[in-house]
Amino acid sequence: MIVSHIDNVEMKAMNGPGVEKAWKQVCISPSEGWNGYVMRVFELEPGGKAPAHTHPWPHINYFLKGEGIVNLNGIDHEVREGSFSYIPANEHHQILNRGNEVFRFICIVPEEGEG
Repeated sequence: MIVSHIDNVEMKAMNGPGVEKAWKQVCISPSEGWNGYVMRVFELEPGGKAPAHTHPWPHINYFLKGEGIVNLNGIDHEVREGSFSYIPANEHHQILNRGNEVFRFICIVPEEGEG
C-alpha cells in the first residue's frame, strides 16, 4: 500500500534517441504492491517529445496538464487536460508537447514496460 504525493517521487531525465526535454516519475509499481503494473507520470517541456517507438505491451495515458499530440500509426491526435488514450501492443506511437507549458500525463503499463 502507498499513499503519497507526486512531490515525493524522484523525477528522472529521460535519455535516448528521439527523446527531448522529457522527465519521468515512477509512482506505483510492484515495489509498492501493484503486481504486474506500473504507473508513471511524464512531463514534456515545451518542444519536448517521447521517442517514436513500438513495443509488445499496451498502455493507457491520462493527460493532466497542457496540450499535446499522440501520434498513432502516423495519425496525429490532439489531446489536452482531461483527454485519455489507449495504445495497443505493437502499434507505432509517439507523444509530443505542442503547447507553451509543461505537458504532464499519467502512463500505466504492464510491469515489463518499465525499464
